[in-house]
Amino acid sequence: MPHAHDVQAAGNRVEALLAELAAHGDPVARARTEELVRVLVELYGAGLERVVEIVTEAEAAQVLHRLSADDLVSSLLVLHDLHPLTTAERVSGALDTVRPYLGLHEGGVELLGVEADGVVRLRLAGTCHGCPSSQRTATDAIEGAVLRAAPEVSRVVIEGVADDRGPLLQIRHSPPPGPCTLPETLPEKVS
Repeated sequence: MPHAHDVQAAGNRVEALLAELAAHGDPVARARTEELVRVLVELYGAGLERVVEIVTEAEAAQVLHRLSADDLVSSLLVLHDLHPLTTAERVSGALDTVRPYLGLHEGGVELLGVEADGVVRLRLAGTCHGCPSSQRTATDAIEGAVLRAAPEVSRVVIEGVADDRGPLLQIRHSPPPGPCTLPETLPEKVS
């Protein structure tokens, strides 16, 4: 059972349960269950929206900041499209959290942009280029931080990272038979 504070895991568990119902349950029960989930999500979203409105009306920027900085609340704000920060602002904040670790490699990371389809483009700079294991660690840390702060991101593309994977083994058909490269007559053995 997923931890109650992990929004992504809870969402995945709900989807798995709905899939089980689809496979084994009757269609009416499945439809009612999906409606139940939808109604609950909408109710909690409406409640959360009201909380954000009340905090905003009270001009309590500190409270809104604390709510948006909390991992659980932040995930719910993103889920209901209520987060006060844009995706780019949250990604920039996430990069700030990993920069001190990248500094160990004299590297840094720059946000190039967030595309409409949710692709985040970054540029990695520094000496991480020559060290594949450090590079992998750095890119994993960057991607993890970005996806925690902005789960709506569809993909993270990091420029300046050499692909440390070898080329894929290509299996091809054998070439068609062509002219024989061996001479018609072999030289006689010289004794």
